[in-house]
Amino acid sequence: MPELTEWNSFYVIVGSSAGALIGLQFVVLTLVAERPHAQMGEASAAFATPSVVHFGVVLLLSAVMSAPWHGFGPVILWGLVGLSGILYGVVVIRRMRAQKVYKPVLEDWLFYGLLPLIPYAMLAVAFIVARADPRRSLFVVATATLMFLFLGIRNSWDAITYHVVTKGKEKAKRSE
Repeated sequence: MPELTEWNSFYVIVGSSAGALIGLQFVVLTLVAERPHAQMGEASAAFATPSVVHFGVVLLLSAVMSAPWHGFGPVILWGLVGLSGILYGVVVIRRMRAQKVYKPVLEDWLFYGLLPLIPYAMLAVAFIVARADPRRSLFVVATATLMFLFLGIRNSWDAITYHVVTKGKEKAKRSE
């Protein structure tokens, strides 16, 4: 797929960003872990893990798209990641419903549950149309990759501010 060479810089930038953000996410989770809560694992699986998964998908797609392919090798991965991600999205929604630490609001259902399904579906569609329209499918994959990056950033920020603001207030009340 010769069109891939034109995308190399894009995926180097996006992949580097995702790698750095994964590291940052681990640092923040380590700091939050110093204040354990009995059922925090359930909430973490529903709200923190998906952000790391989104960043991981960006890193994976960036690595695969930057490799020197001579054919349609990465296209199969698009389909696999797309279908796997849709299934994972269903798992995340079930985890959001099952956890008892936090009651999700509409914004949570949108950004953690519904919106991530869109870029996964886009990858599956890109897989389907790649042979007929490789140029357009490359733009679809790039858009999905950026969506994962921005969803990961937004959701990480949301989780961090929740812990800092909400949990900080709870700690302040306990120390009074």
